[in-house]
Amino acid sequence: MGAEQFGVRSMVAPLRRVLVARPAVAGDFAGAGWRAPEADELLRQHESFVALLSDLGVEVTVAEAPVGMIDACFTYDPVFVTGAGAIELQMAKPARQHEPGWLIGEVEKAGVPVTGRLRGDARADGGDMCWLDEQTLAVGRGYRTNAAAHEQLREILAPEGVAVERADLPHHAGAAHVMHLMSVVSPVAQDLAVVFAPLAPVPLLEMLAERGYRTVACDPGEFDEQGCNVLAVRPGVVVVADSAPLTRVALERAGVEVHGYAASEINKGDGGPTCLTRPLLRTT
Repeated sequence: MGAEQFGVRSMVAPLRRVLVARPAVAGDFAGAGWRAPEADELLRQHESFVALLSDLGVEVTVAEAPVGMIDACFTYDPVFVTGAGAIELQMAKPARQHEPGWLIGEVEKAGVPVTGRLRGDARADGGDMCWLDEQTLAVGRGYRTNAAAHEQLREILAPEGVAVERADLPHHAGAAHVMHLMSVVSPVAQDLAVVFAPLAPVPLLEMLAERGYRTVACDPGEFDEQGCNVLAVRPGVVVVADSAPLTRVALERAGVEVHGYAASEINKGDGGPTCLTRPLLRTT
């Protein structure tokens, strides 16, 4: 399959191809940290989310999350796709440790070659990785992504000319809480990002300013409602959870075209629209 089938070096370039996973509805939701969802509604909401992406012109490949892999619907995290191919990660959360091996197979089926794998004690989630420009990948350092992963990612990405910039995350609610770099930043255009500044690393805010980004503030009351989790399908056109209406208004006032989806059950796993997608191809 040709190179036009894959390649990601941006958070906002037009999203051409994406891989999602239909949620598992059997398994230990409490053990995975979910608030118990209503299974049928969870599936309906995910199907509506997929339909919205398709309506917005995205080619969507739908995999089936294995039975018991409760978090596998959040496909952004176990595998990271770059301009050259896919990197299989290793995850710190016990309930997610088998996801990278499963998802890398699905990504390969979709025509994306594997260019690297984390080894040894390296642990990382895709949610800690955010493209600031085509040569700069900001990577969070927190409870889900460790220093060994930073070292290995630098080695894997060096042949692509990509610099890995570390952004240390705060303790916030502790190791058991989902806190990713992309919990506090979502680029939505080449010069615009949604930011939750109270928990954002200072180096991240400085890197955004150096690159000329303007920012839209996530409403403080919507931080835990996926207000800062915004998926750009192309510059200035985004998908958001319907649980963050005030942040949506702020985006619209900044000139962004916003499309919402029903998220009550998906939100019980503390994941938003970016989490639900593994971009395979973003290109102008």
